[in-house]
Amino acid sequence: MAIAEAATEYIVPEEARDPWHVRFGGLMRRQPLGAAGAFIVILMVLATIFAEMISPYDPEMISFESMLVPPSITHWMGTDAFGRDILTRIIYGARTALFVGFTAAFVGSTLGLILGVASAYFGGFFDLVVQRLVDILMAFPLIILALAVVATLGPGTLNVVIAITIPFIPQCARVVRSSALAIREIPYVDAARALGFSHSRIILRHMVPNVMAPYLIMVTTFVGHAILLEASLSYLGLGVQEPTAAWGLMLQGGAEEFAESAPWVPIFPGLAITLAVFGFNLFGDALRDLLDPRLRAR
Repeated sequence: MAIAEAATEYIVPEEARDPWHVRFGGLMRRQPLGAAGAFIVILMVLATIFAEMISPYDPEMISFESMLVPPSITHWMGTDAFGRDILTRIIYGARTALFVGFTAAFVGSTLGLILGVASAYFGGFFDLVVQRLVDILMAFPLIILALAVVATLGPGTLNVVIAITIPFIPQCARVVRSSALAIREIPYVDAARALGFSHSRIILRHMVPNVMAPYLIMVTTFVGHAILLEASLSYLGLGVQEPTAAWGLMLQGGAEEFAESAPWVPIFPGLAITLAVFGFNLFGDALRDLLDPRLRAR
């Protein structure tokens, strides 16, 4: 038992024992783009937490006297066709985007992690059936599969989360399974079986911790994809519904009609979506470089 337990112990590297500001400075030097992505992510999280404190107006307040006001001191990003402050709705829209993004990415990646590790561990007929189901789901593009699910369930925030979560499960399961297949052949797994450990304990205690690196990378990458998918579904009228503030809804209400007469209506929500996806992609790439031993050595 001691051999099997000790084989999965995590040894803290020496650089991880340094003070946090020293490690952060090292990260800035080694991964400047990753640090920029982390800054964008932290800024979004802080904006969602303190939205009521930093937003200048009520996101659902309609003012017909202030319809389509251009950017000014009073309204930094202007107002929309209903007189609502665009900056305020972008701040509250970040809350919607992060809720959908983090929930869909975490749930989808976690289910894919468990499914992928179990498929690699049991093998045989179980692995064959699971992988064929994964192949079927991966044959559909993300947006097509999400559209099919949300068209069946109907619009709404919860249904959007479900629609985005389902396509993430097979993608994470396929990536995790490839790492778990190599771990299954390591002697400590055989030692755990010989000691009479249950299948669930071997999977959760000895295999799952050793595939956490690809899992964490998939989670951070999926958040950006989920934000983009949520904005796409909301733009098509199948996602988050009014009066909830969402970036896709803001584009739906101004991308075509006000592209020339009031360009600030579609420009600022589009920039918010671009910046959020860009930040999570940069952070995910940096995390991959830090967790992959081959890239870290390089």
